[in-house]
Amino acid sequence: MSQHTIVTMPGDGIGKIVLPEALRVLDEVGFRAEYVHADIGWEFWCREGNALPRRTLDLLTEHRVGLFGAITSKPKEEAAAELAPELRGKGHVYYSPIVGLRQHFDLQLCIRPCRTFPGNPLNFIRRRGEGFEEPEVDVVIFRQNTQGLYSGVEWTNPPDEVRRALETHPKMAAYRDVPSEDLAVSCRIFTRDACLTICRAAFEYAEKHGYRSVTICEKPNVIRETSGMMGAAAREVKADHPDIDLWFTNIDAQMMWLTKNPEDYGVMVAGNMFGDIISDGFAGLTGGLGFACSANVGRDCAVFEPTHGSAPKYASYATSIVNPIAMILSACLMLDHLDESDKAAAVRKAIAEVIAEGKVRTYDMMKMTGRPDVLERGAASTKQMTDAIIERL
Repeated sequence: MSQHTIVTMPGDGIGKIVLPEALRVLDEVGFRAEYVHADIGWEFWCREGNALPRRTLDLLTEHRVGLFGAITSKPKEEAAAELAPELRGKGHVYYSPIVGLRQHFDLQLCIRPCRTFPGNPLNFIRRRGEGFEEPEVDVVIFRQNTQGLYSGVEWTNPPDEVRRALETHPKMAAYRDVPSEDLAVSCRIFTRDACLTICRAAFEYAEKHGYRSVTICEKPNVIRETSGMMGAAAREVKADHPDIDLWFTNIDAQMMWLTKNPEDYGVMVAGNMFGDIISDGFAGLTGGLGFACSANVGRDCAVFEPTHGSAPKYASYATSIVNPIAMILSACLMLDHLDESDKAAAVRKAIAEVIAEGKVRTYDMMKMTGRPDVLERGAASTKQMTDAIIERL
């Protein structure tokens, strides 16, 4: 009998392709669950004016664990233009449904492991003396998931009361002569509780998994108040973890150091925007978005997803060529969350063996442009990669 009920949200584009592949792997490794489909994504925005229907929130409220594929997201004007004609002009505003999930369920922690698999031709290499070396990257980014620049507190043409409040700050004097209709404002909001929560989670993770350092990656020399609050929280939490080093880097310098010494970093902490940036940066060192997985974790709900987008072009191919590993690794994070870490380890081992053997590689691993003819040129299809992993299991 199944022990768990998982809400599956394929979403858009290749999300509908890679999520079923992950379910095949979960079944093969012996994970028993009931899977409940939930609606999310562009189709429901266009048809209903809501990319995250209430019925999906209700399912996650009931079952508390979700496995998510990918979504299509477009700018405000394009989104409005694709609404069903009868919905246009009725006040519907598009919001990213994954951001909506994070905020609705207070999924404060976004955990993004970036680890190299030996033998992956996409791993980062660097020159060393007369030769080259391939450093082992094993970084886990803790990204604050609900606040910062993604909090959604923003205006174009801010209301008079908002403008008056902003103009109490002396730095707003530079914009005194700018008409409100020519002004756009986004607020970067941190709370002390959220900063403490993510720092505690990061230090506890480092201690549990044997990482020697936690790095706060922010910009306190310029964004003094919000980045400063994160730094202060880290120092407070560090006192309870004397054996873990606490480092600080600025986001701009960190992007330079990314390729100088990526093997030196362990657990990293950042606000929403900077966490998004450095996690994609480190993912680029460990194989790219085809290997980039993530967990969105709250107090009593969690959603697991690859960080790649919906890539609608690839979804239209007669035979799918996309790499399913990011989705499968996201399912492994779900297994860890559900105390099924033995099964997660077995799947990761199978993936590592397939990569190390090198006989089955998707087009991205072969450094090809993603066209349908890559299969004729030796690239594995999505299904063939999953089959190879299952064979190892």
